[in-house]
Amino acid sequence: MPQVSAEVWVPVDVDTAFAVSQTTGEVRLRWDPFIRSQRLMDAERPGVGVHTLTRARVGPKMVSRYVSYRPPKSVGMTMETGPWFFETFGGGWRFVAAEQDGVGGTTARWKYTYSVKPGWLRPIAEPIGQWLLGREIRARIAAYAKACVDPDVVAAIGDAS
Repeated sequence: MPQVSAEVWVPVDVDTAFAVSQTTGEVRLRWDPFIRSQRLMDAERPGVGVHTLTRARVGPKMVSRYVSYRPPKSVGMTMETGPWFFETFGGGWRFVAAEQDGVGGTTARWKYTYSVKPGWLRPIAEPIGQWLLGREIRARIAAYAKACVDPDVVAAIGDAS
């Protein structure tokens, strides 16, 4: 199955890095360039089994379900329903404490795994998906890195705790 991923170092502790990645609502809209809206559907807080509705800025929507939730180390989600061209789609984050130039922080890695349908279209669609989803995930993780040092975002995650 094709995968795309992006990694970034952020100058915040692992707990903060994880919390920023899991923001929803207005806080998420402040930093995530991909989404038009996102909300938890059947719970107040994320966790295994909780569903999320995400609407992309360009139109498609997806209902996904948390399949793992291990603060502050990792989170994984899988598509339950989504755009017609995805047979499967999953995403996940991993966080590891890491120093850079003597400064403490966190390395965050965001990954998508997917397959397209119909099967006969894969030889054409999957390379396009690699390019398109790769561009998207790199833009999103760059925006995430800025959010990790945005005082308003960091204050909002502190208020949500």
